[in-house]
Parts: sequence; C-alpha cells; structure tokens
Amino acid sequence: MAQEACKHLLASGNPQYPPYLWRAPEDEGRLVGANAEMMQWLSKEIGIPIEVRYVGPWGRVQEEVRAGKVDLIAGAFFTVPRTEYMDYFHPPFRDTRSAVWTKDGSKLKYRKWGDLQGRQGVTVINNSFGEEFDRYARENLKITQVASLEQAIQILQKGRADYLVYEDSPGDAFLAKMAITDIKQLDGAVAKEPLYLTLSHKSACNTPELRGKLARAVYKLSRTTQMNDWIGQSIQLWRKQNVPGQ
Repeated sequence: MAQEACKHLLASGNPQYPPYLWRAPEDEGRLVGANAEMMQWLSKEIGIPIEVRYVGPWGRVQEEVRAGKVDLIAGAFFTVPRTEYMDYFHPPFRDTRSAVWTKDGSKLKYRKWGDLQGRQGVTVINNSFGEEFDRYARENLKITQVASLEQAIQILQKGRADYLVYEDSPGDAFLAKMAITDIKQLDGAVAKEPLYLTLSHKSACNTPELRGKLARAVYKLSRTTQMNDWIGQSIQLWRKQNVPGQ
C-alpha cells in the first residue's frame, strides 16, 4: 500500500535560507535555491517527482514533517529530538558555519561561547546550531527567538540585542537584501554543522526501498562537487532577485 501511495514526494525547508532556499518571487508557494536544485536532481535519481513547496516558516515546516504532511526536509541540522520524527541520510550534503553578528562599534569580542554570557542575543525561532551549542545556550545564554531573520536583524540594528546568532551565507544574503551595512560577522564560528536530507517517519513513502534509494543518491552526490555549483548559481540568482543595484 505504501509503495502504491508513493508517486509524489513533498519537500520543504527553511524559507529564509538563501542561497540554500527561499521563496520564488514570481510564485511564493514555491521554494528555490541550491537545496531546491538538489531536490530536482534527487528526483531524477530515485525516479519519483519531488515538489519543493513553501508551507510556512521553519517551525511550521518541522511540525508538518512530524505530522507526515511533508515528506522531506531539504536541509536540516542533526539534533536528537528531531530523530524522534524523521530519518537522517548520511553523509551530509553540505557543511555550514554559524556566526555571531554585531553592530559596528560593538565592544563584544567573540572567541568562545562564554563570551556571550551576560549579553542579550537574538536568533530565529526553532533554529538549531547543533546539539552542543543549543544545550549550552539553553543553560547559560539569554537569546530571544523571533519569527524571521529580517525581524532579528532589525532588533539588532535598533540596539534591542547585543548580538545575533545565525549562519554566515544566509546572514550575508539578507543584509544585502535589506541594504544594511553596519552589521558585521565576528571572527570565530559558533558552530560548524553539517546539513542533512531527512525523511518523515510518518511519510506514506517511508519504506525500506525508498530509504535505500535516497541513501544511495545522497552518497553519490557527496562524491561530486555539484553542490558547490548549485550554491554559486543560487547566490547569483538571489542577488539578481533581491539586492538593490544588482
């Protein structure tokens, strides 16, 4: 029965994640970017159509995957709680770097997580920066979570937070879109985390056969430099669509 049902897969992901994923300006129900390109390649490899759709903000995406309404996440960090509702495919298809961002003139010097103690941070709700940092932040840091990266950047710019924690490439992309030049990334990574393809436990398509196909495809992709090409193309597309003067 599961095999009969599996004629189509629905994928989603963090919609504020350029150059990996963002909403298409001409069709905001669709996600584009390097990870969307990867999903189209994956579709050909496994022989099943994959639609990459906007279903809401990142927190909503995770809820939809938990419920089995979305089959695949096109890019998620590993956390133990997420293994309760989705399978991870190894190896990861990309390594990412998360950074601390501050306004120009900030006296915050960042070398280690402890340097953030006693200061007010901001990030995006339901975002993970890896199991270790997430745990440290819960126990030791004051980090407000807001609905979107644009909102988090505005809070930092208005001085209502001392720092922002977010990934480097998406952060750069949104600052360029918002024409903000007085926020900078500090040296030293908060975390370097791999991005994985995941499949919902409750997906009607979650069968041993499909898991095997996905695992083989992800392994094949890891042996190439194709992801770098998709990222390069997606940076150019994002700038053309979003950055003033491009």
